[in-house]
Amino acid sequence: MQNGRYVVSEQDKQLFKQQGFVHLKAVIEEEELQEIIQPVYESFLRGDIQVSGRDLCDMSGSKERTPDQFTVYNVMKPRTYYKEWQGNLYEKRCKDISDQLQGTSDMEPDYDQILAKRPHSPDAVFAWHQDMAYWPPTSETATATCWLAISDATMENGCMRFVPGSHLEPEIRPHMPVGASREESHALHTVLREEDVVEHVPIARGDITVHNESVIHGSGPNLSSGWRHAYVLAFRRASTIREEREMGFTHSHNDETNWDVFREHGQT
Repeated sequence: MQNGRYVVSEQDKQLFKQQGFVHLKAVIEEEELQEIIQPVYESFLRGDIQVSGRDLCDMSGSKERTPDQFTVYNVMKPRTYYKEWQGNLYEKRCKDISDQLQGTSDMEPDYDQILAKRPHSPDAVFAWHQDMAYWPPTSETATATCWLAISDATMENGCMRFVPGSHLEPEIRPHMPVGASREESHALHTVLREEDVVEHVPIARGDITVHNESVIHGSGPNLSSGWRHAYVLAFRRASTIREEREMGFTHSHNDETNWDVFREHGQT
């Protein structure tokens, strides 16, 4: 941090290109977490802020549970449900980080996401996937998804895990619904190969991981006695966001069309 700005090192820029992800430490300070992120985040978890339709769901795969039973509590696009969150200090810092990692100046917030894993939940797994499997093809795909640890993310409570370098493969891998069908479960998953190397990335509260659009990633169960809390803020080029919106794609789970790559198996 230099005068309030997080400066990404050249080494971390190279790691992002080579691995498809990078771990950046102490991006948001404790006071900033407590003032900017935590009060709104907790309001969503309590249900004080209303979220419509499928934008509130359980990303472990179940559509039958009520919110008080979710094991991977998910809120899509909280910035649209609480507009006062838009343009906050953390968002501005991550926009600058995204620009540095992608070597541009036009990265803008595309969507955000709240993810909270219930304690003692063996099924609180976010399945292996590539983000592009959920999204429609666009002329430019560059993405920097900033994953903020609001509580320490550990091996025990289900930290992020990646397959380094998988973004360099020429095509997105086949994906399938986590449940029996796309209607039963919004979540998708892909199958790892025998040669894939998995790297777990435990990070401290206030740290972030940043990953691109094609690296294979996911997270394991929460076997600890405490919640694992995270906030995701994804940046894409302004032109890409315009292209998405012109298609009618907003990243909301309430969108009428499923744009993910599962459509190649006949789903639309």
